[in-house]
Amino acid sequence: MPSVTYLKKNERSFAVPAELAQGKRALTADEIAVLERNRNSCEFPDWRNVLVSAEPDSFDPDLIRDSRFEGFVVIGSLRYALLKFHDLSLETGIVNSLLRNVSVGNDNVIRNVALLENYRLGDRVMLFNVQEMSCTNHSKFGNGILKDGEDERTRVWIGVANENDGRAVLPFETMIPADAFLWSHFRDDAELLSRFVELTESAFSKARDTFGIVENDVIIKNTTLIKDAKIGAYAYIKGAFKLKNVTILSSEEEESQIGEGVELVNGIMGAGSRVFYQAVGVRFVLGKNCQLKYGARLINSVLGDNSTVSCCELLNNLIFPFHEQHHNSSFLIATTVMGQSNIAAAATIGSNHNSRSPDGEIIAGRGFWPGLCSSFKHNSRFASFVLAAKGSYQYELDIQYPFSLVAPAGAPNSPVCIIPAWWFMYNMFAIVRNQYKFQKRDGRAQKIQHIETSPFEPDTMQEVVSAIKRIITLTCNALPALSPERAQNAGDNEALWRAAKDFLHTTDDTQFTLFDAVSQRKFGAVICKPAKAYRAYRQVVKYFTVRTLLLFCAQESVSVLEKSHIDRILQEQPLFTEWCNAGGQIIPLEKIRELFTLIKQRKICSWQQVHAWYDECRSFYLLQKVRYALYLLELLYSRPIQEFSADIFADIIEDVSSMADIMYSESVGTREKDFTDYYRTMTYRSKEEMTAVLGTFKDSDFIKTLERDTDCFKKDVRILFRALSGSPSGSAR
Repeated sequence: MPSVTYLKKNERSFAVPAELAQGKRALTADEIAVLERNRNSCEFPDWRNVLVSAEPDSFDPDLIRDSRFEGFVVIGSLRYALLKFHDLSLETGIVNSLLRNVSVGNDNVIRNVALLENYRLGDRVMLFNVQEMSCTNHSKFGNGILKDGEDERTRVWIGVANENDGRAVLPFETMIPADAFLWSHFRDDAELLSRFVELTESAFSKARDTFGIVENDVIIKNTTLIKDAKIGAYAYIKGAFKLKNVTILSSEEEESQIGEGVELVNGIMGAGSRVFYQAVGVRFVLGKNCQLKYGARLINSVLGDNSTVSCCELLNNLIFPFHEQHHNSSFLIATTVMGQSNIAAAATIGSNHNSRSPDGEIIAGRGFWPGLCSSFKHNSRFASFVLAAKGSYQYELDIQYPFSLVAPAGAPNSPVCIIPAWWFMYNMFAIVRNQYKFQKRDGRAQKIQHIETSPFEPDTMQEVVSAIKRIITLTCNALPALSPERAQNAGDNEALWRAAKDFLHTTDDTQFTLFDAVSQRKFGAVICKPAKAYRAYRQVVKYFTVRTLLLFCAQESVSVLEKSHIDRILQEQPLFTEWCNAGGQIIPLEKIRELFTLIKQRKICSWQQVHAWYDECRSFYLLQKVRYALYLLELLYSRPIQEFSADIFADIIEDVSSMADIMYSESVGTREKDFTDYYRTMTYRSKEEMTAVLGTFKDSDFIKTLERDTDCFKKDVRILFRALSGSPSGSAR
């Protein structure tokens, strides 16, 4: 039941904030007469609670009709004008509305707003057909803070990555996936976690004097409820059902939109994002340039920039940028998905559906792609760019082979099948296209979260190196059966390791398999084509190193890599061998530890300073990556790079140029099938009809760009090593 307080007429007091009264004046007797003639009413008979612009000829009382004013109402310039947005065209003014403790900017339209309370409106704002738009004095606008006197139990947390809230983070207006990742995945330091709370609260006032904010050029129409909202400039809201305790970030260069039937509660919506068609967000942070639509439900989750989610359900997730999930039959629960991911139809990835407790979780590296109707048992872990084929995986998985294909067992209680490096052997087109498509899809005007989109970065390369070592280890175990003579001649572990490597380099039997007991609980995994994968992995590492060295030389404005360049890098740059994908930005793990120390020592005292630290890391990233690339070359060739011969550099040129050719030819071949394969063409009555629908193969801008880039890359590689390779007489491993 509502409480009732009886008051005498005009007993309620008001106070106009001093900053709002500047440049304003009281109404004249003539203006009050016009207002009352236009069927307006005021809580105070003398209208002393209403202030208007003091500029000459800037207030026309005839533009206010059938409205009620309570508390204080401060009105900026109100002149006869027409505001138009798309098909909506309305005259400026205040019509058929109730305003209470409101400041109105210049040239606003407020029409049919049943209650507008405790808001500050910018200029050229259009409010049309709004049932309730109010703000409490203790609103947090979706930020996980407390106001004076509030109980800790009322604080809003987002339970990312795990359903038991053991990884929960506090949302805040400037949060990016890197922040959420560091907070949620380094949980063994209580002091650090406490400091994260302090960083969040330090950016906000605890005073209970909050008012709602609507910035310039905002359009809100046909909306049921807006409560405790902060709405950025140029936002467009139409037909929303409920927006409560939210921040809607928006600007002229990154306009945000909210459409019909949308319900957003306790969250932050990033600039340039769009939420439409009955979508729901509860306890959420939505990144920049995201789309949430067609009934999608985003709950207790952080969704990174440039992501699109339709129809499906996402609960308790931390998802990095460039995530795609479009199907009503899919859901994702208790996961950390590290970006560039795509969840297929009927993929049911939820811990409470296939395990005994709600505490499980899944961690998947970049490029995670579970197939149709796939389901996994929590806990499971996936390396970067893992494609999981359609099927129900009944046991926990630990897939440590990046760029691999995982297929379920053909029979119950059997090993799963893994083809390491599958993308490079059979789907090169997708890998190559990734480097182009994500850059094209990045619609952010201001790029706060640094995002690495190339498949060839230190985070993936450290996984490739680990997979190479794992294949060698498994080959050591199987060598007595695979090559008894080599095994017999290997006198110690080091010799056995060399024998296994030599076998993988030279064997013609590419069909043999290995067994990995760790990849699946109970029944392990069969590793198919390990020799071919081993060679592909090594080639990939070389491609990464050369690509990185080319970027370095471009930055140094040189085309030829000299020994002096290598010596300088070795002497001046520290070597980082462990890398972390922090929300999309690749950062050495050791540097992240340094950040934590700075935070605990109170040398970094705000999230703004944390973000500045990310920017600083970004500025040194290429040099750090170059040092790591040289280290990887030393690993591959088992000797210091100062001892590399001309033959070794010639071998690198040959391998990398070969891979560039393969990347181009495989991409062309894959794309060409769309125009020549019988089953792709059989639905068209004629070649002319197919051309009208698909265009032609030669029209592909991607293929044209790839051909040009491949030729340039191969030429640049030969120039790069010209001083180091000489005239090769052979090759080396």
